[in-house]
Amino acid sequence: MLKKILIANRGEIAVRVIRTCREMGIGTVAVYSNLDREALHVRMADEAYALGGETAAESYLNTEAILAAIEQSGADGVHPGYGFFSENTDFARAITDRGVTFIGPPPSAIEVMGDKISSRIAAEKAGVAGVPGRSEPLTSPDEVVAFGTDVGWPLAIKAAYGGGGRGMKVVESASEAAEAMESAAREAQAYFGRPEIYVERYLGWPRHVEMQVLGDTHGNTLWLGERDCSAQRRHQKLVEESPAPAFPDDVRQAMGEAAVRVSKACGYYNAGTVEFLFQDGEFYFLEMNTRLQVEHPVTELVTGLDLVEWQIRIASGEALTFGQDDVRRNGHAIEVRINAEDPSGGRFSPSPGTITTFAAPSGPGVRLDSGYESGDVVSQFYDNLVAKLIVWAPDREAARRRMLRALGETQIAGIATTIPADVAILTHPDFAEAKHSTKWVEDVLDLSQLSVTPADATPPVHTDDAVPTVQREVTAEVDGRRFSVKLWVPDLGTTTAPHAAARPRRAAASATAATGSGDVAVPMQGTIVKVLVAVGDKVEVGQTICLLEAMKMENAVNAEKDGIIKEVRVSAGASVGAGDIVAVIE
Repeated sequence: MLKKILIANRGEIAVRVIRTCREMGIGTVAVYSNLDREALHVRMADEAYALGGETAAESYLNTEAILAAIEQSGADGVHPGYGFFSENTDFARAITDRGVTFIGPPPSAIEVMGDKISSRIAAEKAGVAGVPGRSEPLTSPDEVVAFGTDVGWPLAIKAAYGGGGRGMKVVESASEAAEAMESAAREAQAYFGRPEIYVERYLGWPRHVEMQVLGDTHGNTLWLGERDCSAQRRHQKLVEESPAPAFPDDVRQAMGEAAVRVSKACGYYNAGTVEFLFQDGEFYFLEMNTRLQVEHPVTELVTGLDLVEWQIRIASGEALTFGQDDVRRNGHAIEVRINAEDPSGGRFSPSPGTITTFAAPSGPGVRLDSGYESGDVVSQFYDNLVAKLIVWAPDREAARRRMLRALGETQIAGIATTIPADVAILTHPDFAEAKHSTKWVEDVLDLSQLSVTPADATPPVHTDDAVPTVQREVTAEVDGRRFSVKLWVPDLGTTTAPHAAARPRRAAASATAATGSGDVAVPMQGTIVKVLVAVGDKVEVGQTICLLEAMKMENAVNAEKDGIIKEVRVSAGASVGAGDIVAVIE
């Protein structure tokens, strides 16, 4: 059994792995960027090491810094979580080449399945049909146009080395091909460190159903059950559940067996997910995620299995102690993602900032997985997932009602979150009757009247001249390793956060300034990735002025009046804060 595990990740998944390791008596090592010095996963781990930098590329995607932390800590295992390096073959090999255990599949399986193009080919060889598409990387918009002309529109351009909707763009016509390719490649590079993209047909009204698999190094591969993840926006999941509702059992069996065939075709072991699109009674192979999924808790609640524990046991060389016939699925589980996004008007704008209040729900059948607590800062540089709320009940309707009750108990202030949108989804008759699809949230669910204003807490003000001292636990770094020490320091009272104060910002309720004055302002912190206008250009209301990247998502900053561009104040690569003026229209 492994003795000490370094978690090469942050946030909720790092906390999740630490908790299981603690229950198994395994030591834990956290790594952190400059912005995450006081993050929850850092506070919970037995040891913590600085990676330096702020952005993902400077920290959690810095291979040499992570390898140095492994060396310093003496960790004998590395859990990659999801995102970042979790599906990176080079990283997995860099770990195993040093004699350290990578808690995941073999690098060869990641190489085949981590690349969505080669995974399509492998699935076809295993007799599992995929969505019609091109099985090679795109090099020109002409290839997209040719494919669309041949099979019809719309199409989906996707990151070859990614997942979770990152780096995915829907192309409705030939005129959108070039811009969609450019944007998809940028997002793929930013989030997965690889810019390769490919194209496939975009189905009209599918459901997203995925199958959890678990295999050991002794030749045993099982399917544990499916998850329906059809409630999505921007191709990213909002609500997941298991089992899939209104899903025929014969299809479930066939899909599970297909998932096992795909897994065995690439010599897969450890936990993995084979994703399918389901439409008109047929299912199509979509991709295989060679890692733990964000939505794995719903499978844990219906099967009673700790998937992280089994990941560690399998990586330690243990065999599965149960067979396919022993897998039991009981009741129904639903998970909602609580993201730092403002769903006002259905826009889902990023909402980074300081969480001034975080009150968790409780009660029967309720679980909350989070990487944040009150006072923590949600940074623009990382994924916007704040927490996952998961409930279990004997049947789907009871689980739906329990989730609504739990959402009502959840209180988060200081940032806007997707909770109001989650409630809108769960209370809609289409969801209750399982009539939704992957396009339902954006095409049917009406969020136009939804208005969210993040509540802010005001810290107490202290006016006494005399400032008493108090013993505090603070952190210090020595040669990159984090230590906790006790010091007597001035007692300045309770603050809202142990971090630097967040920059003042306005609620991200719109993609543009709300004044219509001609001052084009950005609604959130971020980085300008492209400026689409120049001084002297004529623009119209709604025309995109620039593209802003925040929390790994590109957002259009649009004009709110007709006129001529008088001034452009930013260029590609510039960092901006909420409310900054990027252009002036007269």
